Amino acid sequence: MAATYNVTEFIFLGLSPSQEVQRVCFVIFLLLYVAIVLGNFLIVLTVMTSRSLGTPMYFFLSHLSFVEICYSSTTAPKLISDLLAERKTISWWGCMTQLFFIHFFGGIEMFVLTVMAYDRYVAICKPLNYTTIMSQQVCMVLVGMAWAGGFLHSFAQILLIFQLPFCGPNVIDHYFCDVLPLLQLACSDTFLIGLLIVANGGTLSVISFVVLLTSYAVILFHLRTRSSEGRRKALSTCGSHITVVMLFFVPCVFIYLRPSSTLPVDKMVAVFYTVITPLLNPVIYSLRNSEVKKAMKRLWTRMVKLDEK
Repeated sequence: MAATYNVTEFIFLGLSPSQEVQRVCFVIFLLLYVAIVLGNFLIVLTVMTSRSLGTPMYFFLSHLSFVEICYSSTTAPKLISDLLAERKTISWWGCMTQLFFIHFFGGIEMFVLTVMAYDRYVAICKPLNYTTIMSQQVCMVLVGMAWAGGFLHSFAQILLIFQLPFCGPNVIDHYFCDVLPLLQLACSDTFLIGLLIVANGGTLSVISFVVLLTSYAVILFHLRTRSSEGRRKALSTCGSHITVVMLFFVPCVFIYLRPSSTLPVDKMVAVFYTVITPLLNPVIYSLRNSEVKKAMKRLWTRMVKLDEK
């Protein structure tokens, strides 16, 4: 084992070799990361403190926002600090840890989005049985299954990478540790492991994506019999979900459902689903949802009154 792993650290090439570009990126990504944390934390706090947002939909939304904070935090802080560093390194164990948590929280997000689609399906297609089907206990079980699914997905990925020998090359043309760049550095034939990684990550993404699209197609079909006001409200909520689903899944499918090779555009695509999507989620859900906006205004009013006292 020790003889197989001669590499003790990896070197990132980062987003750009230009120092000037890196300094500009430092400011941009620092602001983006702060916005991600504050925006998603605001949604979590709003849902937790508002009685009007006590439904399962908002419970799942707050959970999604918490996962977004964790998900972006696996890559963004390291990316930001590396933008000011001349030599961007990460230890072997640090790389494996980052790899585990990026797929752990990414897997959780996939399953939470799927659960949110199921919640909308029950609310729109079976409204009379909604409170019975989506009870508090059921919601907790679904969230627990999402975490368990994320762990199993990530554990499978890290188990495959652990079998690879790293005995020489240690320069990663990326800004974080991921399965495909690491496959390029292994000192053995990675064809079979690459297929298993695609089967795990890519197939999971596609299956979840298809299930989500199918569920929303069923919802849209069911809405034909609703009144115009009912359709408008349901479409507004589902529109936010579908937008978030597209923003997250399309880049993931592009990255993980193809042969074990890297492309120059991969880093930009990775920036999109690790930084941009977590930033857009709170914006999409808050701007397109009147109840969330009203709850945020009430929360802000209470906070101002507390400051005045």
